[in-house]
Amino acid sequence: MNIEAKFDPSADLPAEIRTSASAADLQTGMDELSAFAEQAAELECALAQLSEQVGEESKRSVEKLQTQLAAFEPCVTILGQVKAGKTALINAMAGWADLLPSDVNPWTSVVTSLHLTPANKRAETGAKFEFMTEDEWDRLTTKGGRIGELAGRAGADSELQKIRDQIHSMREKSRTRLGRNFELLMGQTHEFGYFDKNLLERYICLGDDFDLPEHDPNAEEQGRFADITRSAELYLNCHTVPFRMCLRDTPGVNDTFMMREMVTIKAVRDSRICMVVLSAGQALTSVDMALIRMISNLKSREVIIFVNRVDELSDPANQMVEIETSIRQTLKDHDGPQEAQIIFGSAYWANKVLNGELHNMHEASADALLDITQAVLGSTNIEQSPSSLVWEMSGMPRLMRALSGQIVTSLGAPCLRKIAGSALAIATSQKAAQSVMIEGSDFTSDINMHDLRAEFENIAEAALAGFEADIKGIFAQYHQRADRAHTNFVERATHSLLGHLEQYGDEHVWEYDPAGLRMLLRSAYSKMGAQARKTAEARYEAAVNDVAHLLYRGFGPAVEGIQIAVPGVPQIPSPVALGQTIALDFNDSWWAMWWRRTRGYKAFAKQFRELISSETADFMVQMKDVQTADIQHDFIEELRGFLSEQKSILLDLSSGVHRAKGASGLFCDADEAKQNERLEATLAALNRFAA
Repeated sequence: MNIEAKFDPSADLPAEIRTSASAADLQTGMDELSAFAEQAAELECALAQLSEQVGEESKRSVEKLQTQLAAFEPCVTILGQVKAGKTALINAMAGWADLLPSDVNPWTSVVTSLHLTPANKRAETGAKFEFMTEDEWDRLTTKGGRIGELAGRAGADSELQKIRDQIHSMREKSRTRLGRNFELLMGQTHEFGYFDKNLLERYICLGDDFDLPEHDPNAEEQGRFADITRSAELYLNCHTVPFRMCLRDTPGVNDTFMMREMVTIKAVRDSRICMVVLSAGQALTSVDMALIRMISNLKSREVIIFVNRVDELSDPANQMVEIETSIRQTLKDHDGPQEAQIIFGSAYWANKVLNGELHNMHEASADALLDITQAVLGSTNIEQSPSSLVWEMSGMPRLMRALSGQIVTSLGAPCLRKIAGSALAIATSQKAAQSVMIEGSDFTSDINMHDLRAEFENIAEAALAGFEADIKGIFAQYHQRADRAHTNFVERATHSLLGHLEQYGDEHVWEYDPAGLRMLLRSAYSKMGAQARKTAEARYEAAVNDVAHLLYRGFGPAVEGIQIAVPGVPQIPSPVALGQTIALDFNDSWWAMWWRRTRGYKAFAKQFRELISSETADFMVQMKDVQTADIQHDFIEELRGFLSEQKSILLDLSSGVHRAKGASGLFCDADEAKQNERLEATLAALNRFAA
């Protein structure tokens, strides 16, 4: 086709160009995820078969594995600049233009999680909205959130008063909207079996942002709960994804009260894959320091950067090269993930395809599309449907290809291997159960079944207690290193401050980059993570050896065929809390106000120590307590789950010895030969996944 003719705004365009994207277009780039979905379905069938072939104790373990597989939902957290088009991009990824409202309430801290489930037809299936707790609301309304606390410590009285005025206005509007139910709603959850535009506007969009007539009955409903909503979970069937996934839209990191920053940090910490959305018009600059600080604490493989709005560039083919160079230089300068994938595209083009409105495209946007098409394909005469071509140029196929690869490599494949490894141990134990009966007469155990079970409990208790002690010791050393890094930073900064005062006096504003503190803490955290993983690996291997030795004592050579896999060591979450904004990050009026408010060398040093101590207290707690608690929980639960599975195997083996029907009693069918064939088939399937 001649794309130039079809995108001429003055032309009388044929109906073909008004058609929306086909299902094949929307699924372009997700081949790897589609293959993973097939593998997951195969493993699901293998687990179902195994559940029918094991004893009662092991059956419960298999059911847990089935639950884990069914609950596996890879999550992608989306970060970005204000007005970068995050929501429009998410709508395009879901294949549903205008699914989420693009103007999210700037007064609240709403993380919107979109749960996509594969289906032939799209349909909203449910929604859940959680409200702020009383503590969160009090922190916002009493102190003005993080920025209010900072302003109070920095002595920025005028800024603090502005914040208090805004808070008062917000509080009164909320009480007017909600009346006496206001206090009752704190910490509550509202659930629905559907969602639509009106429902979303009630919970996550500011009512005052809508230009409604004064007496419009809808005015009171729009934004009714927006001020106190803290998160939204939306569920829908989606025909664009081959496997379930969650797209988590964060509202930003640079709002007035910095409450968004905290919930965004938590969202990133809970996700292994992040997509950063930038606007081609502003790329990544010093204005985005909060965003840069956050992604600087992530690994390159965890980050995908999507540069949106290339449709607004005057010379996109050449400007994109300059933008990518600028982004990578900025990441390098700030020790960010320099090897992160960078993808260019346009959510505007993608949504035009979804709406079937290519004929309504802005002339400048159409010109940009022609420019990119010429640069990428070498011509604008392409034998391809308009919607397919525009969808490709929008960057969506490349973005979904990158996300699919990350999801499968970082999350999907490890999940299948872990589940298959546990299932394989259970399956091979069933073969061993037959040998226990057949060869049992040739082997004399030095321990009876009652003592065998008691010994296992001792092994499990000792393994868990020993591991907990090891982890606590590692964390104690980490706390010392972190505190030492914090103390050294304050000392160096204070020394620099006094040197500045001696040389320039207090007329010149002193600045100090807190990057050094973040670097020291990141180094301490990295060392702690490496030690924790090494210790976990050793403890897991020891537990496997102890269990294997005990099984051999109880049942002899008959159990040598059981394939006990060493549990996989959980990943250490990235220290995203280090990205939290502190007073020293403000090299502008905030810091100048603090500076002018202080007089005298001793006063400077004393107040500086107090300011930095208070400012860094929160992220020190995040780094030392919150993230380490998550690590300990994940590591201990991995070992606990392994021991629970092995206990089930032991109980089934020991029960089989005393059954009158022998090992065949472990199976559902009377035909043992047929069951053996089915078990062999199940083992073959599990071996493919566990390899």
